[in-house]
Amino acid sequence: MMKLVEKDSWLEPVSEEVQARYDRYESLLKYIENHYGSLKSFASAHEFFGFTYDEFRKGWWYREWAPAAHYLSLFGDFNNWDRFANPLEREEDGIWSIFLPDAQYKDKLTKGSLLKVLVQSSIGEQERIPVYINRVVQNEDNKDFAGQFWPTVKSQKPKANSQQPLFVYESHVGMSQEKEGVGTYKEFKENVLPRIKDLGYNAIQLMAVAEHPYYGSFGYHVSNFFAASSRFGTPEELKDLIYSAHEMGIAVIMDLVHSHTVKNTREGLNLFDGTESQYLVGGHEGHHPQWDSKLFNYGKIETLRFLLSNVRYWLDEYHFDGFRFDGVTSMLYKNHGIGVEFANQSDYFGDNVNDDAVTYLQLANTLIHQLNKNYITIAEDVSGMPGICAPVEDGGIGFDYRLGMGLPDFWIKILKDQKEEDWNMHEFFFTMTNRLYDVKTIAYAESHDQALVGDKTIAFRLMDKEMYTSMSKFTPSMIVDRGIALHKMIRLFTISLGGNAWLNFMGNEFGHPEWIDFPRLENGWSYKHARRQWSLVDDGNLKFGWLNEFDKEMLKFIKENDIMNAEPAWLMNADEEHKTIVFERNNLIFVFNWGSESIPDYEINVKNTGDYEIIFSSDDKDFGGFENISKDVVFPSEAREGQVFMKIYNVSRTAVVYRVRN
Repeated sequence: MMKLVEKDSWLEPVSEEVQARYDRYESLLKYIENHYGSLKSFASAHEFFGFTYDEFRKGWWYREWAPAAHYLSLFGDFNNWDRFANPLEREEDGIWSIFLPDAQYKDKLTKGSLLKVLVQSSIGEQERIPVYINRVVQNEDNKDFAGQFWPTVKSQKPKANSQQPLFVYESHVGMSQEKEGVGTYKEFKENVLPRIKDLGYNAIQLMAVAEHPYYGSFGYHVSNFFAASSRFGTPEELKDLIYSAHEMGIAVIMDLVHSHTVKNTREGLNLFDGTESQYLVGGHEGHHPQWDSKLFNYGKIETLRFLLSNVRYWLDEYHFDGFRFDGVTSMLYKNHGIGVEFANQSDYFGDNVNDDAVTYLQLANTLIHQLNKNYITIAEDVSGMPGICAPVEDGGIGFDYRLGMGLPDFWIKILKDQKEEDWNMHEFFFTMTNRLYDVKTIAYAESHDQALVGDKTIAFRLMDKEMYTSMSKFTPSMIVDRGIALHKMIRLFTISLGGNAWLNFMGNEFGHPEWIDFPRLENGWSYKHARRQWSLVDDGNLKFGWLNEFDKEMLKFIKENDIMNAEPAWLMNADEEHKTIVFERNNLIFVFNWGSESIPDYEINVKNTGDYEIIFSSDDKDFGGFENISKDVVFPSEAREGQVFMKIYNVSRTAVVYRVRN
């Protein structure tokens, strides 16, 4: 019996299926090792395909795998865009190649040269971008995309960045600046990295890294998997950003999209050799109904090699510290998890499971941790797939972390659909703690998903139009006071209970107003909402700075008291009448009063006798609070009938943390 089943009796009815999951992985891994030598060598297609330099012959090879194609030729400004001057030769196994000697092309094929590949197949003649190209640029006049010849030099080896626990700052380079336009890698390094460091985050999660033709896709409709988006700058500038982050002690995690790809044919993989099934799933099953995109065929060895090589490329070439795998739920299930409640074992191990995708993810995690045991992998999975973060050899899938996706959904539901007087304290606590504690979970109250048009951030949902008129420190507003208070409480409650790591989306720490809306036809191609207004937090006259300071001190408090590595919280009291939750974690007493009433001489349970002191309060004036309790006050406890009690001033909409005074 696999260890995964031994540890979770709920899986005993599907123990054979768990074993079969591992057997499929082991069988494929042995096949790869027998035919390619090792998993690492299998995942090195990027060192063979695309453009590679031949030191012996002195020149550049260009290779492409296109088994169903009839003819390929390379063309670009190096040959005056002559589409037939440089045909590729067909070799074995559907591989095409051409050698471009330095003696003939050194002064023609230079860094920045634009190029394409002509592909003739059963569907006719197409001008395509080389599949393994490492840079793609768009012509501003006709909006056409082309590959760019871009020999790269290995960047400096970074310092090791093994971060425990993780405090992740989710970021989008393009919308990271205040200007109404596209931000750059260089601007992010100079303007945003210092903010991240100052706040205390030790990792950034970069979205939209791989090239994508539509900016408004947030980077999730990838066309060119080996090309860092040229919208934000050059490959060297991205490498410099990553190196600078490492110098600051910040790990850099890439948002990796292997769950689907664009359906475009002028760029991307679709119909490259004239067939739907070269890398992708053909027919109706190959189309994602919600994302209007194409799906990978994870059961095809060439697709596996392409994707695993892509994983290795970003780690080796750019020195990313790991990946957040996007759309894992969509990958794991044939119906992409749509409309499934995931209540029974059969939901996770039945006919709806995409076994090939499961095996791919197992191989990807194995490869990543073979390359460096400290690399980080995160699964965006809402289904709760058993074993998602268990070791592969135990029957799991091998991720280090899963995203606690139910937590932000809970907060939005609470704020959107319930009145404050109807909030259920037991539900609050249960939702934050309802997880398997051997499954590392990244807690978050909101991410980029909640900030998009059609939804609202927590701050905007709490304060709405008052954020336009009442965020001056000199403008009183009960709505803003309440909003700021609850914003702080929600974040502290979630980080203290919800997981083993923390994630925040860029700007949410200071309650960034409004929504995210990328330029599109419907908004007149405006960048007004595709940016971050840092001036709001930098203006000492505005209340945004209070939330920013709270976030900084919250992370410091969580780190200093090792909250995220502590044993699970112990619920002391959930008072529905007074909307108060009291719990203990790591010998600290947390008191959250979610209600509108302050209560003097409020008696709570504590674990240990002694005099208690306040070590953290969301009501500090530096955080926009009112300091209704002095931190100089000492709170004596009393043993009575086998329990320990303490009386406090239970302040409305305030979170306070107590500990026994030394």
